[in-house]
Amino acid sequence: MQLYRHQITAQEIDHELIWLLVSLGAFLGLALWFAARFPTPQCVFHALTGLPCVTCGATRSAFQFLHGHYCASFFFNPLAFLAYCSVLAYDLYALVILATRAPRLRFGNFSRSEKLLARGVVIILLAANWLYLLTVRPL
Repeated sequence: MQLYRHQITAQEIDHELIWLLVSLGAFLGLALWFAARFPTPQCVFHALTGLPCVTCGATRSAFQFLHGHYCASFFFNPLAFLAYCSVLAYDLYALVILATRAPRLRFGNFSRSEKLLARGVVIILLAANWLYLLTVRPL
């Protein structure tokens, strides 16, 4: 794996700008949904099996995260909390990069073993999160 800095050209897609706008739009939409007190979607997997799915609690986690209750957000769904923190960190990075017009950080040249390791880590995180939801956190 190689980490390098890259100055984008006029023809390239500005990923930092696009994903910053997408994530801010999603957070704004979620905040408006909560403010309007619309009903939260029901989990079909839970309704059919009585068990939580891998993402059960993500909406409650987002609600707590948006209100600054980070421990409660983590309690409802640790993996969702990690995702929200990652998006926040990326948004801060994107704001700094866009404001300063600095070269962008890019990852590249992944080896076959690094790709396999990344897939394994994702599977382990999903499994660990589901195990947590099944055993530790009540619905």
